[in-house]
Amino acid sequence: MTALPGDLVEAANRCLVLGFDGRTLPGELKRLADTGLGGVILHTRNVAGRAQLRELTDELRSLRPGLLVTVDQEGGGISHLARAGAPETPGAWALGVADDTALTAAVANALARHLAECGVGVSFAPVADLHRVSVNPIVRTRAFGADPGHAARHVTAWTEATLAAGVAPCVKHFPGHGSTAVDSHVSAALDTRDERVLREIDLLPFQAAIAAGVPLVMTAHVVYPALDATAPATLSRRVVTDLLRSELGFQGVIVTDALEMKAIADGVGEAAGAVAAIAAGADQIIIASPDPQLWLRCRDALLDAMVRDALDPARVVDAARRVDALAERFAQPPATGRGTDPGLDPGSGDVGLLAARRAVRWKPLPGPVFDPFVVDLHRPSHPALEWARTDLVTLLREVMPGSDGVVATQGPVDVAGILRRAQGRPLLIATEDADLYPWQATARTALLTGRPDALLVATGMPDAETEAADGLCAYGRGRANLRAVAEALL
Repeated sequence: MTALPGDLVEAANRCLVLGFDGRTLPGELKRLADTGLGGVILHTRNVAGRAQLRELTDELRSLRPGLLVTVDQEGGGISHLARAGAPETPGAWALGVADDTALTAAVANALARHLAECGVGVSFAPVADLHRVSVNPIVRTRAFGADPGHAARHVTAWTEATLAAGVAPCVKHFPGHGSTAVDSHVSAALDTRDERVLREIDLLPFQAAIAAGVPLVMTAHVVYPALDATAPATLSRRVVTDLLRSELGFQGVIVTDALEMKAIADGVGEAAGAVAAIAAGADQIIIASPDPQLWLRCRDALLDAMVRDALDPARVVDAARRVDALAERFAQPPATGRGTDPGLDPGSGDVGLLAARRAVRWKPLPGPVFDPFVVDLHRPSHPALEWARTDLVTLLREVMPGSDGVVATQGPVDVAGILRRAQGRPLLIATEDADLYPWQATARTALLTGRPDALLVATGMPDAETEAADGLCAYGRGRANLRAVAEALL
């Protein structure tokens, strides 16, 4: 490959946001930082505790002061900094149910202040997707709702409160992932709705975030034939440059979702995807995989494309300029996160638990439920998003030490054994998205046949049976959500 000038190599490195394993920095990451690496993305695998995390982020910035330190910190079940003492909060849907934008702002500000204190300058939140298709497997309780105006108000509150803490929010996943039936982590995703619907519904929360000054937008690995039938949004100039940049007027940093997600990796491939994304108008590409060889293949693909005139060097330089402008504001977060107390009742506990309590919905219960036997049926953790989930049995024991129960993440469930163990005590059956996971619905039906007096709890999106029964809906599986359910039973 023909050698490029050093400034173009640095510009290409600015376009990279990389994940890594463990709590020490790989040598290849240090070498890339020496030549202009744009950012890193942290995961649970990088965190042992708060002091360790701060030492790690300080070390990262010592490599290059303009290095952006980023993380997925949406709240609820997606909290990569739980080991560092991150505030326990519900996810977006529960905040939408509570429908108090001051409360949403307080939650966002609390999370962002913690990020700043840990040395993290960029938060890949809020989610502006609208959960509008019941079979969508990936957005669900990560969205603030299904109504665009409702979601836009909460996206605005989250964006402004994060900025107030001195941290950069990133609205995602443009132009919307909530109406697909496929998770783009595992396969190509498609949204076949017409352009009018996309514009009048899905774009509104993103437009609200842009109006609120959001400095980053993340693209979706979703194909929208009405906008571009040939490529997912991440790789589409029609979506990234023509729609987001030119038509909606967004002038900040456009960042891709992780390129190793199957919608890209099993399609054009990560390296070709890196070139196509930057050519389409993205400024940074996320490679969350800790594989240095993958990092270098993607970076070298950018360099090779410039040598072959397949990628305009001016486009790469423009991307690096936008990244540098973002880094001037957020690469060095304030030592103490900024923000103001919204005036919540000090006797109500921390803001995350308060929000989760307000979100719990239930039909009138016959009275307090003491020391139940709990059957907690939930899906396995999402390998890319959720590394620190808890369960309802554990949380109930914290409130009621006499509680007991079983946890299952797949079927079949030992219904007869559960019914024997639950004799003589209240039975609580919790499900998470049972309409997507038939083994949960099957187990619930069998348990109700033996114990029609059982109380139902929905910890994800409630399905028809839970909504029709006398039970509780938590609208999420964050620790705060489950704690609020435990308190409601009392």
